[in-house]
Amino acid sequence: MTKETVRDTHAMLSGMTPTLMNGEFVFCVMPDEDVARLAVPDTLAWFREREGISLILSKSRAEQLGFNCDMPMRRIVLEVLSSLEGVGLTAAVASALAARSIPCNMVAAYHHDHVFVPAAMAELALEILLQLQEASSN
Repeated sequence: MTKETVRDTHAMLSGMTPTLMNGEFVFCVMPDEDVARLAVPDTLAWFREREGISLILSKSRAEQLGFNCDMPMRRIVLEVLSSLEGVGLTAAVASALAARSIPCNMVAAYHHDHVFVPAAMAELALEILLQLQEASSN
């Protein structure tokens, strides 16, 4: 059975099922695209910006490649199949975390949204998102 894509804000929040993934990640930037391509096999995400190629790498791979790893992040996957046309999920998640002074970087992929938070705050962030889901289910 295939899950259906959800676009309604309330349905996205009540079904988001945040899941804290193993491992730590680092956001990196590389101005030289040819050099950045060397990291492709190990890259969780890649985004081309005017200032360079932004990469999300495992902390261990980023260290091997000589990137600054001062801000390790953990990834929380929102398991709901959110529509690319859905409105409000990112805002609600970011606002709930901001209310507790937890910074987040949201990455929306085709099927799921991914919330990157400082590694030291990951457990608290997960707890907050589970509370948000529960409140949205009532």
